[in-house]
Amino acid sequence: MQQTLNPSLNTLPQAWVDALLSQLADGENVLAWIKIDLNTQLHFSEGLIVVTNQRLLAKMTSDEIWQEWRYRPGLLLTQRDHAGVGYLELFDAHERLTYWRYRLGNDIAVSRLISCFMRQLDYHLTGKLPLLTSEQAQCPKCGAPLPADQEECPVCDKQSHAPPSTWTLLRLWRFAKPYKWRLFIGFLLTLCSTAATLVPPYLTMPLMDNVLIPYQNGQPINTDLVTLYLSGLLGAAVLAWILGWTKTYMLALISERIGADLRTTTYEHLLNLSQQYFGGKRTGDLMARIGAETDRINLFLSLHLLDFATDVIMIAMTAMILVSINPWLALVTLVPLPIIAWLIHLVRDRLRIGFEKVDRIWAEVNNVLADTIPGIRVVKAFAQEKRESARFHAANQRNLQINDRVNRIWSLFTPTVILLTEVGLLIVWIFGIWQISKDEITVGVLTAFLAYIGRFYLRLDSMSRIVSITQKAAAGTKRIFDILDHVSSVPESSNPVHLPTVHGQIELRNVGFRYGTRSVTRDINLLIKPGEMVGLVGHSGSGKSTLVNLICRFYDVTEGIILVDGHDIRSLPIAEYRKHIGLVLQEPFLFYGTIAENIAYGKPGAARSEIVAAARAAHAHEFILRLPHGYDSLVGERGQALSGGERQRISIARALLINPRILILDEATSSVDTTTEKDIQKALDNLVRGRTTIAIAHRLSTLREASRLIVLDRGKIVEIGSHAELMAREGYYYRLYQAQARNVDTEDRSFVVPIVEHSAAGELK
Repeated sequence: MQQTLNPSLNTLPQAWVDALLSQLADGENVLAWIKIDLNTQLHFSEGLIVVTNQRLLAKMTSDEIWQEWRYRPGLLLTQRDHAGVGYLELFDAHERLTYWRYRLGNDIAVSRLISCFMRQLDYHLTGKLPLLTSEQAQCPKCGAPLPADQEECPVCDKQSHAPPSTWTLLRLWRFAKPYKWRLFIGFLLTLCSTAATLVPPYLTMPLMDNVLIPYQNGQPINTDLVTLYLSGLLGAAVLAWILGWTKTYMLALISERIGADLRTTTYEHLLNLSQQYFGGKRTGDLMARIGAETDRINLFLSLHLLDFATDVIMIAMTAMILVSINPWLALVTLVPLPIIAWLIHLVRDRLRIGFEKVDRIWAEVNNVLADTIPGIRVVKAFAQEKRESARFHAANQRNLQINDRVNRIWSLFTPTVILLTEVGLLIVWIFGIWQISKDEITVGVLTAFLAYIGRFYLRLDSMSRIVSITQKAAAGTKRIFDILDHVSSVPESSNPVHLPTVHGQIELRNVGFRYGTRSVTRDINLLIKPGEMVGLVGHSGSGKSTLVNLICRFYDVTEGIILVDGHDIRSLPIAEYRKHIGLVLQEPFLFYGTIAENIAYGKPGAARSEIVAAARAAHAHEFILRLPHGYDSLVGERGQALSGGERQRISIARALLINPRILILDEATSSVDTTTEKDIQKALDNLVRGRTTIAIAHRLSTLREASRLIVLDRGKIVEIGSHAELMAREGYYYRLYQAQARNVDTEDRSFVVPIVEHSAAGELK
């Protein structure tokens, strides 16, 4: 039997591979496959769908036999998603033959399977495609073929995880350039201070040859020469100290400013990136990049780079002095240098890769902390302390393992360099004694040489140690520039249009939006008049929040255009445009600070009277006055010191204060009780008055006052009209409203306490 298996089947459990092999006929080849994880009842269950060159095969673990469909006219394989679940459906010319459900994480793989299936179907009907051609989609970024079992491009993924080059550090010149003259002065001071430290060994030659050795031979000590040489040694030491302190302090100040500029620029760039960027990032990772990585780079610039520059200057000057004193002895001194250079080159790449892995694993540790600490209430509510502790322990162990690998390399490298320098020093002793025995050099020359060679090898050892520090800084620099190199998917217009006033007319023309390969909304056409209130209704996943995000320009449309007062919102300055939008979310976010600061977040310079007026209109003034410090009361991190209804009213006051022309209410009352909802609804009545309002509400009854209701389903508008008109049509909205009314009625009755009566006989009635 001749069968060709896709190499990616190696990732399948052997049981699936064996089961599939038993089904393949002679000459049948596997071209694509996906593994699904839901059954038709939305329970977790494994299944496999396979495209071969002859048919479509499928089997769930609960099925006894494989299902098969051979290629024939009329077959159609499609996908769609609803309420967070994907549907893969197979049709023929007359009916739906079968369907599978899957989690949306498999959406891209399903798209590739469908593409492969349709290509093979096309071949069987037309004979236009090669029989064994495996479907390979292309990466939208680099155009490289995408494996059928992978969602990420291997080329882009490899580039994003490529080990950083040491040359990455040169990109920091962008931040160092404003301080170039101070850096130049710092370099001159480094040069002078290094030269001053090289004076004492040079003075030891005449001190030995002209004072000490003649004294041992019976001559009297020349006190003038002793005073001269010792004064020179003291003066050189004092000068080296003054110059060393000055250059260290100056370069430390410069490096701190470079680090501060790097942090500020990175944070500002991060704030200007689109919502889509943050959707794929972990908070702990971003915090580690801006915090720990910039600190590491700052430490490298302030200390280690200065040490490296001093080492290079010291080695260069020492080599010149040694050659000027005795070229042959200098040549012997430099014997270990090529071997040490080769070791540095050998170890550098391994350390660079290792430290880059260390950074990524450390980000995982931070991610666990960033998830757990803000969500500590949920952790404790579900008694998951041990689970979170295990997560942290696992991440910490991975961090430990990677560090152990790096340390194994580094621990061997450093002693080897020390050994080579000691061997080099021994060679200098041997060669120097031999030259003294032949009267080619004096004892003073050998003493000076040994003093210089000690400093030379000390600096050489220091330079070898800086290899690990440099690679750590290079890894951190790469992670910082990964942020700075990212371009926002919501760019600013090159020729912005400034609107002096905004009236609030919103028009959507043929609007469509895709998130990755998944179509979220399509063919949306809608005109909202200034001052009109419209409600967006529909099942979860129908596209309501996506539509609001597009109007706020958190994302840009992939098709069509959105106009405000007749202007494309992509032509308006983003910050200027969003100042005209007030947003009240289902889960209001409050910053750590006072209530007054949170209300005035959108208008930091607001007077206290304006803040109080906004709080009164939001029906928040009364409960604020009951707090210990009134408007100066701290709300705690994320507003945890307040109830959900109180946080929501603060959020409404915040929106009222900026007096927006366009108002977005995203499930503003869905997470509060009925009594609180009435208070919030009164605040909302004040908020929506005279503004263009788009409201999303889970409770359809709260949208009765809307002039129009926009009913969405699967990313499309299916109905538009007032509550009364839509109820009269008895269409999609009518069914949605009736279903919700039945649920509410059932819930209400479930809370009724049954009245139990006793008869005279004591029996229950």
